[in-house]
Formats: sequence, C-alpha cells, structure tokens
Amino acid sequence: MLELEELERSENGTCILGGVTARFAPGKLYAVLGRTGAGKTSLMKAIAGMQALDGGTVRHNGEDWAKRPPWKRAVAMVYQQFINYPHLSALDNVAFPLVRRGLRRREARERARRELERVGLGSMVDRRPSQLSGGQQQRVAIARALVKDAPILLLDEPFVNLDYKLREQFREELVGLLGAETGTVALYATTEPREALQLGDEVLLFHEGRLLEQGEPRALFAAPSTVEAARVLSDPPMNLLPIEVRAGAGNLGSLGAVGEGTRIAELPDGRYHLGLRAGDLTVGGELSGEVVLTEVSGSETITHLDTGDHELVLQEKSVVRHEVGTRVHFQPHWEAALVFGEDGRLLHGRREGGHG
Repeated sequence: MLELEELERSENGTCILGGVTARFAPGKLYAVLGRTGAGKTSLMKAIAGMQALDGGTVRHNGEDWAKRPPWKRAVAMVYQQFINYPHLSALDNVAFPLVRRGLRRREARERARRELERVGLGSMVDRRPSQLSGGQQQRVAIARALVKDAPILLLDEPFVNLDYKLREQFREELVGLLGAETGTVALYATTEPREALQLGDEVLLFHEGRLLEQGEPRALFAAPSTVEAARVLSDPPMNLLPIEVRAGAGNLGSLGAVGEGTRIAELPDGRYHLGLRAGDLTVGGELSGEVVLTEVSGSETITHLDTGDHELVLQEKSVVRHEVGTRVHFQPHWEAALVFGEDGRLLHGRREGGHG
C-alpha cells in the first residue's frame, strides 16, 4: 500500500503540490490526469524521493520514507523522454539496474531478455538506441522499469512523444503488461482525459497542484463533483452555459428554451450552469452556428461554432471539413447535460443511458 498524506510544495509563491492526500492499492493502475503544470510530475518525483517537500508524508506498507533516499526506494520510473544509455545495447540497457544492484551479469541479461520479449523486442536485443525507432526506444525504457520488479511503477506521460497510432497501440499493450504485475502499484500520468478513462482502474484529477477528486472512471465521467473537475475531464472543452431557471424552464437565447424532459424542470428557481460535452451535440437539427474553427484530431473532427450569443464546441466521430464562415446545423442533447450550482458544485450528474 502506498499512502500520501498532505504533501506540500511551493516554489516562488506558486503551489506545486497543495495538501495532496491519496491511497494506492497494489494490483491497480491509477491514471493521474491534469493539464501541463498541474503537478503530476512533481507528485511522482515526490514519491520517488527526487523532489523535496515542504510538508507531508510518503508511506509504503506503513514505513515513512522521509529519510529513505531515492536509490533505496522501491520505485521504477518511466519518463517522457527516451532515457537509454547510447553506448549500450537494448539488452544491456535493460540489464543495467540489475547489474548495479549486484546481480550476476549472466542472470541479469537473462531476465532482461525476457522483459524485452514481453515488450516485443526479442529480436532487437543487440541493437543500440540509435538503431531503434522512438517507439522501440520507449519499449526499452519500459522493459528496464519492469525488470526491477519494483512494487511501485511510475509512468510520466511515457507515450507523449509518439505519434497517434503508436500511442493507441501502446495503450493496449501496457494494460496487458501491467495485468501480470498483480503486486504493483502503477501510476500513469497523462494530459489526455480519454487515455485516463481508458487505462485507469481509478482516475485522479489534478489542477494547479491540488487533487480535485479520485474515483472510478465511469463514475467520475458521469458525475464530476465540480465545474473544475469536469473541465479537467473534458477534451475537447466542455460547453458551459449559464442559465436562469424560472418555473422549471430556462431560456438560452439562440439555443432556445430548456425545461420539460430535462433536469432543468426539477430545479428550484435560480441561476445555474449547464455542462454539455462536445460529443453531446450532433450535426443536424433546427439550431445552427457559424464555423469559427475546425480541427481534426486522429479520426475525429472538433468544430467551434458561434451562435451569436454562445460559443460552442461540437465533436464528430469522423473526419469532416467544415469551412470557416459556413453554418452548421446541430442538436444539443440536453438530457446528457450536467447541472452545476452558482458555486460550481455539481447538483445533477449525467443521466444513466444519456446520449454518447
């Protein structure tokens, strides 16, 4: 069991880690999600002992690690960059930590060979990093981490420098690799909500050094506790619409009235915010907006629309070319909307079986 209690760190008055408390059980993969600078890497470095803390405690199986130096912590870490020794073969790169630990070179190389086979590099053990592609180099780095048999595995955006197709392939492979590590606590840092929701047994949402929320992916997606948590979980950005409700209905101007058949009808009079994800708007319908920007991401299209009094983001699961300045008709699926109070706290989550 890995336990973090009130981890604190600041630099020049900026919060790097702000009172982070969390528990991690063996045999699970924890996705640590947040934008760049949210504190994900600092969290992992604090666990590994590579970053000093202003306060708080890191415990492993009840032992306080405050006085345990990094090289004595049972941690393996994979970084964004492909950190391999250029003068060593793939085999010797993976065997290096075992040899350094005192294992005989022959046995270390045998174990290293097995790990390279696990990551699909069994035929490339004699190649040096310069003879490997970026994806192959990252496989070597992952094999070197796994060969240590460390009870804590930290993966800091390990696929961020790979192309889209390689990332998709590696995600699937990683789940299979870690599935065999039943006694391992694995933390995987990412800026991508979809990746976190796909990979994590649990997801931790970070923003500006603070842990907003931790939970099971489906539950977090359906009911993030705050507007900020919903934003961290949403890529493309969530459409957040202010609405004033009177007698079970609210007017959204160019988007029309919202009430009957939605959660709005259940609300007392007052001001609220509706959170509508980009995938909960579909092309076709009576409403329309002018195209401001179109982005293609992998096999999806993200379109930014201006309706006159609202700026909306619409997501299509195909590659489509909407010319800037043209109009696109769309339909919001209000039954899928999240409802937040004026204070930003969730009042109603996504209805079971909602659109998308």
